[in-house]
Amino acid sequence: MKIIRTITALVLAIGLSGAAAAQEGKLNIATVDMQQLFKEYHRTNEAQKQINIERARIQKENNERLARIRELDTELQNMRKQLDDPSISDSKKQSVYQEWQMKQNEGIALDRERREFLQRRNQALNEKMVQRMKGILEEIRKLVEEQAKKEDYDYVFDKSGLSTSQVPFLLYTKDATDITAVLLKDLNVDAPAETTTEAPAEEGGTE
Repeated sequence: MKIIRTITALVLAIGLSGAAAAQEGKLNIATVDMQQLFKEYHRTNEAQKQINIERARIQKENNERLARIRELDTELQNMRKQLDDPSISDSKKQSVYQEWQMKQNEGIALDRERREFLQRRNQALNEKMVQRMKGILEEIRKLVEEQAKKEDYDYVFDKSGLSTSQVPFLLYTKDATDITAVLLKDLNVDAPAETTTEAPAEEGGTE
């Protein structure tokens, strides 16, 4: 998922008592799946639902603007037929042509405004989404850190982290404890009863 790869570190390294442990010859290491925690955290799904509602509002207003532009296009086509009609007088055609020009300019302006509206609103929505997801990821990161301190782990690695070549950073860890399930239970302890787990949509804009 692009959003989590963009705004969170791929590897969590929480040093608690690493130096002392290294001297003893053994490190206490845990792993966590940050992408799973992010996707299955009820606040992520709630945030995504709100973003989808706002995106639907943008699409609705865009459709309303498009409807007006299509109406103008139909009027322009009818006027073009009058201009091509040999039975209509030249004076009438001149009047129709002037009106045709005005409506054509109006349509061009409305479509430009519609495109600017889409770009502006989608950009604002995407920025809002990124900020909300950043907050959620920071909340998860703090919980991971608290769990690490509580269980006295020297390091906690994100096993879902990928390199730029899409190869997992963490290929092998001996005797590492996976704390994903414990953290997920803590994250969703206050989840609403009706909440169901669903993966959030990719960030993007209305076409």
